Amino acid sequence: MKPETLIRQLRTAQTPDLSRRRGIVGLSMVGAAAGAIVTLYQTGVIHHLPDSPLDIFDSDTVDAPTYAYKRGNAPDAPAMLVTYGITAGLASAGGKNRAERYPWLPIALAAKTAFDSLSALKLAQEEWSTNQKLCAYCQAATVASIASAALAIPEAIKGVQRLLGR
Repeated sequence: MKPETLIRQLRTAQTPDLSRRRGIVGLSMVGAAAGAIVTLYQTGVIHHLPDSPLDIFDSDTVDAPTYAYKRGNAPDAPAMLVTYGITAGLASAGGKNRAERYPWLPIALAAKTAFDSLSALKLAQEEWSTNQKLCAYCQAATVASIASAALAIPEAIKGVQRLLGR
């Protein structure tokens, strides 16, 4: 596809699949923003994470224990920036008819968002079992991941149907 065509389709075309993909890009930016804020805390750039007044949240406590630093000899929040960037990239790749032209793209997006959702839920379980509290920023990202997975399903079904010749 020519870049001019892709630009026009991504920016102005109106289809249900593109609307859902735009939603996924927006939700990915929510997840990345949450990851950026927690990264600032985990690396000492800021020293406090403001929380909602609900007692279930204590982001300062939840984002500083050893489990948050045990993967890759680094804090876990910077990985959120990478993973949500990849999700946004998958959602924005291809034009308005990508399920027909590149069926693997919507399938990959659905798989990625499902993986993100499961990973986020596992992290929430770690947060809760260790602290009996949750990180508000991480849970915003969890909700964004789950919503993205739901939005990815219809186009992924079209991609699978295309691969199966239906």
